[in-house]
Amino acid sequence: MADNPFRNLPAVHEVLKTPAVQALAKDHAHAVIVAAVRQELAELRRGLGRGETVDGKAGVEAVAGRVAARLGRELRPRLRPVINATGIILHTNLGRSPVAEEAARAAYEAAGGYLNLELDLETGKRSSRQAAVREWLCRLTGAGSATAVNNNAAATVLALRALCRGREVVISRGQLIEIGGGFRIPEIMAVSGAVLREVGTTNITRLADYERAIGPDTAALMQVHSSNYRVSGFTKSVPLADLAGLGRKHALVVIDDIGSGALLDFGRFGFRGEPVARQSIAAGADLVLFSGDKLLGGPQAGILAGRKECIQAIEKDPLMRAFRLDKMTLAALEATLRLYLNEEHALREVPVLRMLGMPLADLRQRAEALAVRLRATDGLAAVKVMEDVAYVGGGSLPDQALATCVLELETQAVSDAELARRLRTGSPAVIGRLRDGKLVLDVRTVFPEQEAALLGAVRQAVGHSG
Repeated sequence: MADNPFRNLPAVHEVLKTPAVQALAKDHAHAVIVAAVRQELAELRRGLGRGETVDGKAGVEAVAGRVAARLGRELRPRLRPVINATGIILHTNLGRSPVAEEAARAAYEAAGGYLNLELDLETGKRSSRQAAVREWLCRLTGAGSATAVNNNAAATVLALRALCRGREVVISRGQLIEIGGGFRIPEIMAVSGAVLREVGTTNITRLADYERAIGPDTAALMQVHSSNYRVSGFTKSVPLADLAGLGRKHALVVIDDIGSGALLDFGRFGFRGEPVARQSIAAGADLVLFSGDKLLGGPQAGILAGRKECIQAIEKDPLMRAFRLDKMTLAALEATLRLYLNEEHALREVPVLRMLGMPLADLRQRAEALAVRLRATDGLAAVKVMEDVAYVGGGSLPDQALATCVLELETQAVSDAELARRLRTGSPAVIGRLRDGKLVLDVRTVFPEQEAALLGAVRQAVGHSG
């Protein structure tokens, strides 16, 4: 009678006694370990049932090793740090802007203990959590008051709901944009309860168009920055100062949604046309809306700055509680805003600003140094340093590129797509981009302290034989 191969499989209790599996007990519940052992043995039985041989796979130690690997794969965190080598600074899929070290530390300390979130330490009485950011936002924008919610879409909904619900908001057809995730300005306005009143055309809107649309049901005039697209050629739009003058003439609220949220002039980086919050307030806007996690370089937030009576009405809306920021985000946002009180300090410490301001010569020097070390890696057929273009991303400055330096990698044994997959699924994960059969790694978005890990990840991916 032929030997039954199923009898050669170890029993569950035998695998559980191995040192490799017993070591898992410090991190995993017993039931989870037993389930993993049974899954591994079930896969071996299925293989035998298909006529496969399991030589070398059915030993107790071999099964134990695969159980440990299985738990490592299945139970590792779904959110993991990655090295962004795409050259896209505000990469939405990678969490947009990395925050400054001071902001990260503030969030960590807020998460790990208690803090005076809604307590005035001077009086001992309850206070508003918005006090943490209000003073800094007013100083940085020139606004009479300010508040913050969880993103700019929420800020827009709240502003329209609190100030314009049931009444008309006049906006140019050329500004009825769609932001990420398929959310459109008309839909956001409908959710808020405000009534959309379109004026002008896609490319031409004049002040007279706004004035003709004003009636007894009009509550506000609104301007929305076209953060993620541009209309060029035969175009005309109304300057914010003129729109604000029209609003004052008819006692209407003027809302300026500037999108990405610049607190300083991005002309220093060679970018044009990006509105600055302080300039909008100076031009006469009653309310300015912008993001905290884009050009500002902080955590995800939606910021509203403007006249005190507007902010007070918004903070009284019941939805304010649903959209409010948690203590970690507030701490990180406050720390980021405080960096901007010294502009030169912000340029050094806020990662987005630091990456935008990095000179091309410095990038080339870093890329050349990395290339020298990578050329000694077995399996890489070629490593080239080339000039290329990077983008801000995140719906900001869509048509404006900045010069950068990249590493272009060619391998001997695997395709560019397979190399990208190995880097993407490795530890640490590395995200590059594919172009003309080569993998491209942009050093502008790789932090200098990540370079050693990047080298190790590439070597591991190239040398991997699985």
